[in-house]
Amino acid sequence: MQHRDTARGRRLRRATTISMGITGLVVSALVLTACTSTPTATNTANTNSGGNGAGSSGGGGSQSGDGQNTSPVSINVSPSGQSINPATPIVVKASNGTLTSVSVTNSVKGTPIAGSLSTDHTTWTSTDQLGYGYTYAVDAVGAGSGGGKPNEQKSTISTLKPAGLAYPNMVPAPASVAGTGVGVGEPVIFQFKQPVRNKAAVQAALTVTTTPSQPGQWFWIASNEVHYRAQNYWQPNTTIHVTANTFGVDFGGGVYGAEDRDVTLHVHNAIIAKADGNSEQMQVFNNGALVNTIPISMGKDSTPTHIGTHVVTAKAAQTVMDSCSYGVCSGPQAYKATEYNAVRISNDGEFVHENPNTVGVQGHDNVSHGCINVNQANSLWFFNYMNVGDVVEVTNSGGQQLPVWDALGDWSLPWPQWSKGNA
Repeated sequence: MQHRDTARGRRLRRATTISMGITGLVVSALVLTACTSTPTATNTANTNSGGNGAGSSGGGGSQSGDGQNTSPVSINVSPSGQSINPATPIVVKASNGTLTSVSVTNSVKGTPIAGSLSTDHTTWTSTDQLGYGYTYAVDAVGAGSGGGKPNEQKSTISTLKPAGLAYPNMVPAPASVAGTGVGVGEPVIFQFKQPVRNKAAVQAALTVTTTPSQPGQWFWIASNEVHYRAQNYWQPNTTIHVTANTFGVDFGGGVYGAEDRDVTLHVHNAIIAKADGNSEQMQVFNNGALVNTIPISMGKDSTPTHIGTHVVTAKAAQTVMDSCSYGVCSGPQAYKATEYNAVRISNDGEFVHENPNTVGVQGHDNVSHGCINVNQANSLWFFNYMNVGDVVEVTNSGGQQLPVWDALGDWSLPWPQWSKGNA
C-alpha cells in the first residue's frame, strides 16, 4: 500500500509539474506582452502597462483568488503629439483606479503647470494656460482599485508655433475711459495688426453683453477691424461687458490669437450735440434736456463738414492741425495751425475747436476747412463737457455723408445694412 501510494504521489507530482510549467509559460507570455508594448512618439515611459494606445497605459483584467481586481490602473493623457493648440487643456484620466499624483512641467522654462483634480481622483485637468511653441513633460502616477497594481505614465506634448500672433487691440482703450465712461454713440472696436482671414472664427470668439439688454451686431469695417454697435444709441447708464476669447483662435495664414480680453464699459448720460449748418448754431442736450446753445462756423462750400452722426474719439487741449495729414499739402486749401480745446469728431480732420479768426462770423456764416469753429469760452465749455463716445449730429452742412470707415462713421449705415456686415 505504501508503495502504491508513493507511485501515485509521483504521478500527481509529475502532473502538477506539467501544469505549473504551462502556467509559467502563460505568465511569461503576459509579462512579455506587458513589457514589449510599442511606445508612440509622445510616450517616453510605460511602467507596468499593457500599452493600450498613445499616452495611455493599462492591462487585461484579472482577479485574485478572493475575487479582487488586481489589474493595473490605466492612465490616459490627452491631447497627445505635436503642434497642439495651447488653448486645449491637458487632461489626465485614470481607469480601473485613481490618480495619486500628476505633474506637468514646461520643459524649456522648468515651470510647473497647475491643474485641478476631480473629486473622485480619476481626472486631472490643467488650469494654467499653455504657451505657443513649448514642450511639456507629463508624469502621472495612479493606484489600482481593489488591490490592483499601481502605474506611472510619462509623456510629452508640444504646442504649435504660429507664424504670427494677433493681439485684440480694443478701442476705446478701457483705461482711457475708466473715469468718464463712454457716450451713447461709442461702438466696441477690435483692431488687429494682421488681416483676418477666418473672420467667422474670430467673430465667434467675441461676445458683447449689455445691461439692460439691447440688440447689437458686428460689422467688419476692414479686413483687420471689426465694430459692434447697438441698433440705436446705447441707453444711458448701460453696462457693456466685452469678452474676446481669442487665445488659440486660428486667424488664418498661420496667425493665431495672442491673448484673451475681458472688459466692462459703462455708458454715461446721453450727451448729444446737434450742429445745424443753416442756423449756424449747435445745441447740446443731456438726456434730452437742452443745456447749451453755441454759435458756430462750419466748413465753407469748398470744404464742407460731413453730414451725419459723428462720435467724439479724442480730445486735446492743444494740437497742430495740418491739411497734409489727409493729402492736401499745398495750394489754397492747405493749412497748418495750432488750435486749442480741440474735440476730434472724425479722422478726416474734423474737430470742434476754438478759432479766434472766425469769431466774427460764428453764428452767421460757414467759413472753416471742415471743422466746427467756436469762440474761446464755448470751446472750453465744450471741451470739458464732451467725452469719448458722445455724439455730434451734423445737418445742413452741404457736405457728403460721413463714411462708415472714417473714424466712427458707424451710424451712417442704417441698421438693415449694418447687420449684413458681419461674418
